[in-house]
Order: sequence, then C-alpha cells, then structure tokens
Amino acid sequence: MPRQDRAPDALRAVTLEPDVARHAEGSCLIKFGDTHVLCTASIEERVPPFLRNSGKGWVTAEYGMLPRSTHTRSAREAARGKQSGRTQEIQRLVGRSLRAVTDLPGLGERQIVVDCDVLQADGGTRTASITGAYVALHRALARLVAAGELPRVPLLEPVAAVSCGLVEDQCLLDLDYAEDSSAQADANFVLTASGKVVEMQVTAEDVPLAPAVIDALMSLAVRGTRELAKLQVQAIGQTV
Repeated sequence: MPRQDRAPDALRAVTLEPDVARHAEGSCLIKFGDTHVLCTASIEERVPPFLRNSGKGWVTAEYGMLPRSTHTRSAREAARGKQSGRTQEIQRLVGRSLRAVTDLPGLGERQIVVDCDVLQADGGTRTASITGAYVALHRALARLVAAGELPRVPLLEPVAAVSCGLVEDQCLLDLDYAEDSSAQADANFVLTASGKVVEMQVTAEDVPLAPAVIDALMSLAVRGTRELAKLQVQAIGQTV
C-alpha cells in the first residue's frame, strides 16, 4: 500500500489559525500536515482601472515560497527579477477561487489583496493557500462590517481546495510531496462548501485516465473539501 499513516480518503492533520498577523486586516496560518502557509488579506480603498466607477470591488492574490520552504534554498523571485510561470499560475488560481464566492458589487469599490506565503512545503501548497486565503479574506471583510463600512460580509459560501491522485493504482486524498512525486495522476479540486466546482486540474502522468478514475478522485475531493469547509467556518467563528 502506498500510504501507511492514514486512510486513502483521509486528509492530513489540518489546522487553521486566524488573526496571526498583527497588522493585516485579515490573516490565517494554515497547516496541511507539513505544508504551512501564511495568508494575509489587505484592504485597499481603490480598484483596478477597469473597475473604476463600476460600483464593484475586486479580490486578487499573490503567492510566493520562502527560500527555505523546501529541502534546498531557492532564490527569491524578486532577486531573479521575475516570477516563475508556476507562481503566476497559482496566484491567479487563488484569486479566481476567491472571486468565485465573493459578491463583488457588495464589496463596494475597494480591493482586497490576499498574500499567500509558503513557510514550509510538503505538497499541496496551492490547495492550502486557497483554503487559508478564504479565512483571511473573511476576517478582513468582517472587520469592514464591524466598522460599519459594509452591512454584511459579501461572501456567498466557503471555498476550499484539496489535491487527489492515483498512486500505485489507488486513489488518494490530499497528497504529500512523496505521494505527488510518484503519482500516476494528480488533480487539484477547488470546490465550494455546497459542492459546486470552481476549478479542476487533472493531469495523467503515466497513461490516460478512465472517466471512472476521475469520478473517484472527484468523490474524494468532495469529501475532503466538505471537511475543510467545516474547519473554515469554525476558524471564522461561524457554524455550518
């Protein structure tokens, strides 16, 4: 069996600790096993030029890995002068995922920037980033409500993400780095708490996948994101 420490359909130990950053309007330290990501949300009283005078707000994200978040030191992308394609892909994914559950007109003409900084990586950094980013975003918006600047938190429902994969012909939920690096197929699912699909990324590394395998991976993802949504609402002080 490829996995000994937990069941094939089990998440790693997950914790979400809100309000860890003193100066950010919203923050969350999320841990998916040995993957740790600090998510902070910053409120800006402006919007991108294409949204000026539209009455709508905007949510965007930035993503980065600290130099020693992995086994060997990686140079800072700022020192190299440009972001990698992977970094750009992930931060766009995080932004899209958050906007999918945000009532942008309800936000008013302001922008929320969510920064996801990987402190330690062991697989699933993008899925942890999305899951923690939702909590950071909610905390920032709740602050606007508390200040009387918004009548309610303009979020439709929680959004979370989890990885799945086919390892030694077995479908597994929430892959760590060792599992991901040897997977015959890997997938990332971004789902809302009600099970609606925001995005799916499925890649066959070995041979093409049968539809039944994709269905099995999707079933695992639904189960995993449902558990993550419960943890999210606990972290923001709500009930499911």
